[in-house]
This record gives sequence, structure tokens and C-alpha cells, in this order.
Amino acid sequence: MAWTKYQLFLAGLMLTTGSINTLSAKWADMFRAKGCGENAEEHNFSHPFLQAVGMFLGEFCCLAVFYLLLCQDRRRPIPQMNPGQSFNPLLFFPPAMCDMTATSIMYVALNMTSASSFQMLRGAVIIFTGLLSVAFLGRKLAASQWVGIFITILGLVVVGLADFVSGNRDDSHKLSDVITGDLLIIMAQIIAAVQMVLEEKFVYKHDVHPLRAVGTEGFFGFFVLSFLLIPMYFIPVGSFSDNPRQVLEDALDAFCQIGHKPLIILALLGNTVSIAFFNFAGISVTKEISATTRMVLDSLRTLVIWVVSLALGWEHFHGLQVLGFVILLVGTALYNGLHRPIIARIPCCAAFAGEEEQSSEEERERLVNGDIRD
Repeated sequence: MAWTKYQLFLAGLMLTTGSINTLSAKWADMFRAKGCGENAEEHNFSHPFLQAVGMFLGEFCCLAVFYLLLCQDRRRPIPQMNPGQSFNPLLFFPPAMCDMTATSIMYVALNMTSASSFQMLRGAVIIFTGLLSVAFLGRKLAASQWVGIFITILGLVVVGLADFVSGNRDDSHKLSDVITGDLLIIMAQIIAAVQMVLEEKFVYKHDVHPLRAVGTEGFFGFFVLSFLLIPMYFIPVGSFSDNPRQVLEDALDAFCQIGHKPLIILALLGNTVSIAFFNFAGISVTKEISATTRMVLDSLRTLVIWVVSLALGWEHFHGLQVLGFVILLVGTALYNGLHRPIIARIPCCAAFAGEEEQSSEEERERLVNGDIRD
């Protein structure tokens, strides 16, 4: 089925802002500045949980934009905006908590590994999204999707091997940090997959406007995580933390570093603004197309991040990463049915491709009608 201009716009917006999001977060991690106190020494800007608060602030802003657009639309003689059905906002509390947990873990991992490996390993979310969709959305995966999952697993192994090899000759990251970061990223993808399945279920069933959905999640995530910054200030974690006090998060140290090097705020603002547009585009793609298409676009931005990181000298070129990236793309393409147009051109296989497409449309109709396993 051909995409509309609006769907293409959403895809392009998600790809662009998603790339900016990861690059700006990594840029912030690369700054060094003095902390609090006259005798404070320069140290890395390592504040993953504060960065996650900024991400949720960007999402929260979407809620204000939603109501502004709604008020403007209601002043028209004939309103055109569909605000969606009424729903209990607490429905989005579980996916917001999943988002908060997964994002915080990934920001911690981003300090330990490269931006390109970070983005490639996030492809693991396809594996867990597919399995959870079977369990909770009642989906039936086609043979090509199972093959895509196994190929994706192979790609993750190759990327992990590339990090292992490069970790032995790259002084920017210790080998132990690289391995720990990679494992944290994969663990976060399990939580992110739960978030995606919950979002797809609620968005389809309740016809929630994308801006309202993103803003509601941002509201919960922003206030919950902001409150958690208080106990994090007093929780010692030893060498696991890079801040001078070696606590889980030192927000005061972050503000002092920003005061000594104001350019940090530019990276943080880039992260906040880009995540607002990225999540709006992402959840719109979930509604207009599917959650798995959202995963495809999320994988494609890996190439953009990788090229920019190489151009800026943030990391070195490794041939195994190329192989891993190609394998991941093949697995993603198979899982999401990108092979169907090619198969449809082959006379003997056209019927098979049509059956897969019809099955996909029936599944989408079932989800829209609310026939979802609780």
C-alpha cells in the first residue's frame, strides 16, 4: 500500500529529529567542565537522568501544543481537528514509566559506548516488540518475520563483536564499559518494546491524538523523574557514576557545569526540542502505519548517526560495524515486509505476497476495532 504525503512527512520528520536527538545527547556527554566549589576540577558532563528529565520536558510541551491547536480549531466555523475519544490519562502511565526507565538506562549506556553502536543495538527492540505483540496483541507472525528476528539477532552479535574488537584498541572507552553499555542498551530495549506495544494498543483502541498521547506520557515522566532526582542525589553508587560525589545523579553539579560552560545548554536544548518532534512523529507513525514501521525508521537513522559521528571524528571506522549494520537492516526489512513488493513482481510468488498483505490488513482492522487481547 502506497504511503500518503502526510505519512512520508512523518517518516522524514522522525528520521531527522531522531538523528539529532542521539547526536545532541552524545555531544552533551563529551563536554568537560568544572562542577560546584572553588576548587572543583574539570570532569565529564555525565548526568543521564537529568538528560532524561529534559527529554520528558520536550514531550510534555506537546500537550500544551495540542490544547492550543484544539482551541484554535474550535474557533473555526467548521472544526477540522479530531481530538480523539475521551480516555483515562492514567492509561498512559504504564508506557510513560517504561519510557522513563528505558531512556534513563540508555543515557547511562551512551556514556559507555559510541553513538553508532548505541543506535545499532537499539535494533534489538524489533525482536522483543515482535514477541510481545504475539503475546499481548494476539498477532501471528509470518515465516518471514521469524526469519527477520533471527537475522536481527545475528546482526546484534556482529555489532557486539565489533565493539569487543574496537574496545581493545580504542582508548576513549574501556572494554568493560563498552560491554556493560551494550548489555544495558539491549536490556533497555525489552522495556522499550513493552512501551511500544502498550502505545499501539491504547492509540488504536481509544483513537488518541498523537500530540495528546506524547504530552500525557511526558507529563507523567517529567514529574515522576524530577521528583526522583531528590533521592538520587543521596544514593551512592561508587565508581559506576562519573560525577565527583559518586551518587546516582547530582543535578546541582550539572547546573554548575552548565554555568561554567554555557554551550552545554545548547546540546541539552537540542535534545529536548528534537525529542518533542521525534516522539510526536513516532507515535503518529504508530497510528497512521504501524509500530513495526516505526522501528524500521528508527533503524534507518543509525546510518545518519554513524556517518555524522565518523565525519566529526567522534569514533573510528570498523568494518564489522558495516557488516552488522547491513545484517540488521536485512532482518528489519524481512520482519516488516519490505520484501513483499519484490516478491509480488515474481509471477509464481505474487499470490503468497498478496496473502501476507491481506493478513496484515486484517490484523490492523482487528486492532482498530478493539479486538485486542487484554
